[in-house]
Amino acid sequence: MASEFVDALVARELTGSTPVLRLFGGPRVVCGHERFEVPEGSKRLLVFLALHRRQVERSYAAGMLWPAGNDGRAAGNLRSALWRLNQARGGLISAGKHRLSFRDDVLIDMDVVAGWARRLIAGRPVGADLAVLPAGAEAFDLLPGWYDDWVLMERERIRQRVLHALEAMSRQLVMAGRCAEGVEVALVATGAEPLRESAQRALLEAHLAEGNWVEGRRGLDAYQELLARELGIKPDPRLAAMLSTYPRSYPVDGVDDRPGAEHRSGGDNRRPERPAAESMATM
Repeated sequence: MASEFVDALVARELTGSTPVLRLFGGPRVVCGHERFEVPEGSKRLLVFLALHRRQVERSYAAGMLWPAGNDGRAAGNLRSALWRLNQARGGLISAGKHRLSFRDDVLIDMDVVAGWARRLIAGRPVGADLAVLPAGAEAFDLLPGWYDDWVLMERERIRQRVLHALEAMSRQLVMAGRCAEGVEVALVATGAEPLRESAQRALLEAHLAEGNWVEGRRGLDAYQELLARELGIKPDPRLAAMLSTYPRSYPVDGVDDRPGAEHRSGGDNRRPERPAAESMATM
């Protein structure tokens, strides 16, 4: 599945005719306006190198990718995969006597997304980091349909990093006064992982920052029902406390009916008296 979100992040990093390895929705190789399909016999090698940070020992790659049979057969399979790959897209991989690595100018979309997430989590986004908003689960679509153990581990690592980044992004958007976008980003996080309490907290914070107490209440109620149904537990009481302490500006009939309101008002929770001049004007 093509991802506009990942496309936009990658586009910021491109210079000239830089080749790009796309792992989100891939694998495939893109260079400028050209798209190169990776030969089937070489896909696992290309992905293995990308997930293992670009450079690996030849013997290690051969043993991991072709574990059946002896070392000589695995080494032969590796040479065949390299030959097919270089026929389809020459020079993408540098093959030394002992090591394999990507060319220095090859851009991997997974690295771009990881860098974006790292800056947001650290609270040090660059200006453009808050300009690209994910629209859905596309940000989690790393190598769909791949089930090798070394792929599953990396997919989960990226998924967790992106979830943390989305929560941080929502809060940073709210701090910048972009509350509607903060809500939107938090909804992407809760949609990807509805049981994740930190994502629900970010969503509730965004709703309250926007002044939408009712939306926050509705979202918390739905989350409570989901937790009870799926896990038989209740959410952290501090979530509900966020709602009960939120300063609603317009209490019904002049009475603050929130839990604990009598303590905040010194025990007097009655409708305030109108000024005398106002009373006379209505007679």
